[in-house]
Amino acid sequence: MENPHAERQAVLLERIVKNTSKCTEMILELNHCLEEVLRANASVKTAADLATKYRKNVQYNLEATKGKDS
Repeated sequence: MENPHAERQAVLLERIVKNTSKCTEMILELNHCLEEVLRANASVKTAADLATKYRKNVQYNLEATKGKDS
């Protein structure tokens, strides 16, 4: 006669392994999505840096030309 506790433990262990496998798969998918977001954000950061530098240059030039107009 087989041990009913061992049989139940085997079923539970199988469920745990299955759920762990699904969890690992979802984490890998999440990592892939995060990598895509980071790549997209790199372009946005570059554009933001350029806009900031442009704004600073415009401000500098406005201040420089304001002094000459007086």
